[in-house]
Amino acid sequence: MNIPKADIVLGDETVMRYDVEFDAKRFIRETKFELLRRFDVAKAFVKSRDMMLREVEAIRAKHDSELPVIPQVEYHKIAECAVEEPFRELVRRRGCVIVKGVFDRIQVSEWNHEIGEYIDRNDYLTAANKKKDLDKYFSALKNATPQIFSLYWSRPQVMARQAVSMAITKRFLNQLYDISGPMGPEFDPENDFTYADRIRRRQPGDTTLGLSPHMDSGSYERWCDPAYQAIYRRIYEGDIQGFDPWKAAFRTQTREYASPSVCSMFRTFQGWTALTPQGPGDGTLSLLPIAKSISYFLLRALQKDVAEDDLCGATPGRALGASQEWHKEILEGLISIPEVEPGDTVWWHPDVIHSVANEHQGDHYANVIYVGASPVCAKNEAYARRQADAFYSGRSAPDFAAEDYEVNFEGRATVDDLTELGRRQLHIA
Repeated sequence: MNIPKADIVLGDETVMRYDVEFDAKRFIRETKFELLRRFDVAKAFVKSRDMMLREVEAIRAKHDSELPVIPQVEYHKIAECAVEEPFRELVRRRGCVIVKGVFDRIQVSEWNHEIGEYIDRNDYLTAANKKKDLDKYFSALKNATPQIFSLYWSRPQVMARQAVSMAITKRFLNQLYDISGPMGPEFDPENDFTYADRIRRRQPGDTTLGLSPHMDSGSYERWCDPAYQAIYRRIYEGDIQGFDPWKAAFRTQTREYASPSVCSMFRTFQGWTALTPQGPGDGTLSLLPIAKSISYFLLRALQKDVAEDDLCGATPGRALGASQEWHKEILEGLISIPEVEPGDTVWWHPDVIHSVANEHQGDHYANVIYVGASPVCAKNEAYARRQADAFYSGRSAPDFAAEDYEVNFEGRATVDDLTELGRRQLHIA
């Protein structure tokens, strides 16, 4: 990929190392040396820390007073173009939003039932047990019964992705960004490609799906990749106020280390659609609702108490974890999403730290279809072409482990199930 050169790019040799075997620790040392040489990262960290701790304190005060922290908006307001700018600014500050009523509750309940039948009819659990070691991300779960189902092409998933209401919602999300870039618009906010992701069906009492706080879409790349360096330049300069996480410049140019647990599409937002009611205590999502918390994260790894070949545990090809060892004081702001209903959608910026509770303490399933807002751009088009081939054959989506359960599944979606919008989103003529 042609990566635009920024002032802090380390050179072509650095870029090339993404495509070959390399010494990751040496790469990290060289990157840290260059960043430390160019920027006063200690001074920048003080600024970031002060800002983040004030934000955490405000979040905890609201949350402890049972006041809403995560912004919520009814879908009809989006559809009617009635969302006012102060609310948009709140979303930009918090880096997340819940859109209520994107789908009819009865329709979603039918989808949830249909997915269950799809799983049972095709004896998914037997097949999953035979292939449990292929998915390195979730293979360590204690229970033989999965809570994340590596299914991509059930009819309900396809119907939800190609729904007009989903397209309108994602257009609203995309438009929160400043799309200007050094070579023109970074992406088309009006149109999206499908990003086929999986399903969560979490049983009451489950203790196997806890995911510690993390960010997706790159780990050490967020420091080492030239495009990411350009995105975060103001952070390294200490201009934390001036850093805009909603400026899209260079975000479609990033290169991630190839891995079955790393998203290679550019997503303006990660998200999911609720198939069942869920909220605090139901083994569901928690968010750190601070869009600029990435500044603390990046700068913390460059402080003197972190080894020169370490980035607070960042590992190529894995999600970027936030830990009690390095990030405890900002993780105090991590809060559960509020109660959501079937048909509601939950969205968060790709720089937002999120987690999944260790235990489902509720008395009903907590089920979701994972989605994402992945607007039309060159990076996403390249992935969409590969993904279209997977759709035709029923194979796993390209970013994920090649489990390929659905190749011979009865009842999976086909081209005949696609609307005109669905065809465009899947890059199918």
